[in-house]
Amino acid sequence: MDTESHVNERPHKKLEAWKKSIDFVSLVYRETKSYPRDEEFGLKSQLRRAAVSVPSNIAEGLTRKSQNDKLHFLNIAQASLSEIDTQLEISLKLNYLTDTTFRVMEEQLVQIQRLLSGLIRKIRG
Repeated sequence: MDTESHVNERPHKKLEAWKKSIDFVSLVYRETKSYPRDEEFGLKSQLRRAAVSVPSNIAEGLTRKSQNDKLHFLNIAQASLSEIDTQLEISLKLNYLTDTTFRVMEEQLVQIQRLLSGLIRKIRG
């Protein structure tokens, strides 16, 4: 099976929101690697799970047939972005992230939120 037909079977892989959220997951994993050991099952884990939730719910939503089902999963992805926003603020306050890293992550987060909002508006018609 060639790569092009493989991608065509998965509509989410064409979306900029999905692609950027996948890149964001990598960034979150990289940046949380240095979190304190006692955060292994706390903030570090929560942040990683919320980040993974975004592209996962975009992908799942786009496989759904009904508009309401699609929107349900895309709204979950939006909620996960809000959760991440809060967790990044906490990470900054606890000095787990530098100001520079926080700003980079926040910029990417806002970009994904905008793309996802646009997708939701498009599906709503």
